[in-house]
Amino acid sequence: MHFALTDEQRELAAAVRGLVQRRAAKTDLRAAIDSPTGYDTELWSALCEQIGVAALAIPEEYGGAGYSLFETHVVLEELGASLTPSPLLGSGVLAAQALLAANAPELLPGIAAGEVVALAWADRAGRHRTDGSDVVASGGTLNGTATLVLDGAQASQLLVVAMADGRPALFRTDATAEATPAVDQTLRFAKAEFSDTPATLLAEDFAEALPRLHAIAAIACTALQVGGAQSCLDRTVAHLREREQFGRPLGSFQALKHRVADMLVQVETARSISWAAGFAASNGEDLARQAAYAKSWCSEAFTAVAAETVQLHGGIAITWEHDAQLYFKRAHALGQLFGDAREHRTRL
Repeated sequence: MHFALTDEQRELAAAVRGLVQRRAAKTDLRAAIDSPTGYDTELWSALCEQIGVAALAIPEEYGGAGYSLFETHVVLEELGASLTPSPLLGSGVLAAQALLAANAPELLPGIAAGEVVALAWADRAGRHRTDGSDVVASGGTLNGTATLVLDGAQASQLLVVAMADGRPALFRTDATAEATPAVDQTLRFAKAEFSDTPATLLAEDFAEALPRLHAIAAIACTALQVGGAQSCLDRTVAHLREREQFGRPLGSFQALKHRVADMLVQVETARSISWAAGFAASNGEDLARQAAYAKSWCSEAFTAVAAETVQLHGGIAITWEHDAQLYFKRAHALGQLFGDAREHRTRL
């Protein structure tokens, strides 16, 4: 691949960035977090209606735009830079790709239009296993528990990975999930409890789809990580230019220049490996290995950059009013979601 965006992809990124910035003047990040849904519903509607972010990777015959997962990757990087909470990862990527893998397109037009559909998959320990889940299907009903359901409390429908006759299958249910608190308040998780819950079978054999779905989700996380790391770097550079000590800008001190240079290396290498993985997700080439490389590297890079951001901002960075602590929390949350760095290195 060419490690540069096309003109169209740069325009897509600029359109998302501009829309987010304009909307932030009316509803800021903290107001969105504190809203009943946990995200700015008007911004989400605008992103879907004006840009079509949820439709990008959905085929045209199912109401989508017919682009690839890499275009969604570009959007996620922009949303990660601003920490914009949205259902794109949970609904536009995870649920949509699960439906495509199951060859069950009925809900895809709604997802493309901005409807929120969630995938209940993680087990009680919060692991998105590639061999199944803790939910068991029998006689058209579900029993068990699924955790870390992205946007589960806001979803109109739940897709559920459940064990049927000892093998993973995919079901759809009208059941609801209960919101659960998270360290990173820009991510909205829920817990789904099933007790003889009626469900509709979508895919009887979903075993082969799970490893690919896990890899796609991990790669999508790296886009959010790269966007967040870039924003941390930009904010730190701006702070060091403006803040003075001993009559000089902090950025003029050689030791701090070296630390910022290390941050730049982390961000640029993370972006390169994340884009390579995003390209693999779009083309299906060496997907599992690319996902493992990208998630392990980007998780550690974002964590390191966010930590340096806090250190170089000083005490103000850990106050609620400053965004540095939000990026720090996002780095640690995404570092665990869909497997931490050590888990992914074992896949190489």
